[in-house]
Amino acid sequence: MTSAVVPGADAAASAPVPTGPPRSVGTRRSASWAWLGLTPFAAYVVLFLALPTVLALGSGFFTESGAFTWSNVTALGDPVVLNTFANSAWVSLLTAVVGAVAGALVCYALLGMNPEGGVRQSVDAAAGVLAQFGGVMLAFAFIATIGIQGVVTLLLKDSFGVDIFADGNWIYEVPGLILPYIYFQVPLMVITFMPALAALKPQWAEANATLGGTRGSFWVRIGIPVLAPSFLASLLLLFANAFSSYATAAALASQGSQIVPLQIRAALTSETVLGRENLAGALALGMIVVVGVVMALYSLIQRRAARWQA
Repeated sequence: MTSAVVPGADAAASAPVPTGPPRSVGTRRSASWAWLGLTPFAAYVVLFLALPTVLALGSGFFTESGAFTWSNVTALGDPVVLNTFANSAWVSLLTAVVGAVAGALVCYALLGMNPEGGVRQSVDAAAGVLAQFGGVMLAFAFIATIGIQGVVTLLLKDSFGVDIFADGNWIYEVPGLILPYIYFQVPLMVITFMPALAALKPQWAEANATLGGTRGSFWVRIGIPVLAPSFLASLLLLFANAFSSYATAAALASQGSQIVPLQIRAALTSETVLGRENLAGALALGMIVVVGVVMALYSLIQRRAARWQA
């Protein structure tokens, strides 16, 4: 007696069995239509971010008549331009460090409060508003407070005989940018660093106490090493934020070009620049390189910090 052999039986037996329901045509179509939701955002990025950046960078390599030139880029080595980059760097670094330390202390003070409580929610809301408070409004607030005829200036002069402008109009120069920048750097630090601080697990503190550790040993051996990447990432973000700020500096320092954004403004509006009409593009190139390096480091550090926030 012979058994019948069914063609393709072995191949059917070895074929993988689907483990889930087959995707219908409607599901595939809805997935493809879902990408259309990104079209407005993609158009915004291309028109208002990518295209202006490409045009700004490209203009740095061409003259006013459209001929290719290196003169704009080589201008980045001029002492005046290097001085503006140095001013931007030290102001950004100083305000970033002060803002990061002060913001971290605020986050530490909020750590023991109820996340749903009124104080915590008020501080979170205020940080979100003040981090975006800048430009002409912030400049006017500081001029009205500590300007030459500001409220605090006149109070100190009339009541205590202290003239904070005895050595010059410092508020309208590079040192005058420090306080306004710190004003929005601290709340920005609260926004960026608070999630990392809140991610510290209570089990780590309990394990430290069980092994005989103290509060100080917890922060030295666990808390600070875990939070260091997040703190450094926030510090770099604050540096990039201050380095690229323009509106507040433009409103305070209406004369001169002490920092890079103001130097770009001068290059765009000056009528006395000869042979370097597109110097603003070269300055933008140098600025984008600095901010790009900082944000690349921020991304690397933030990726390491994300391991502890999972």
